[in-house]
Amino acid sequence: MARMQLEQVEKSELAAEGGKCDALYNLGLMYSTGHGVEVDLVTAHKWFNLAAMKGSNEARMCRSELAAEMSAAEIAEAQRQAREWLTHQ
Repeated sequence: MARMQLEQVEKSELAAEGGKCDALYNLGLMYSTGHGVEVDLVTAHKWFNLAAMKGSNEARMCRSELAAEMSAAEIAEAQRQAREWLTHQ
């Protein structure tokens, strides 16, 4: 079971590397809910932020909801990670 979840995460991350909005959004969902991975709000915010930049209204809403639960430092870190991800694409 754990191997299946790991493969799902790897496939989602590969799809996200192509900048696909749905893949970015799905990674945000995975990290925000702990589906196949540990819950990580900073990482979830990063993926939602990237999906929102691609035009996902759902990602914008999720990012906003997460931000209400995060510290300013966590949000800043998520934004830093999103910028870093963009520079490596």
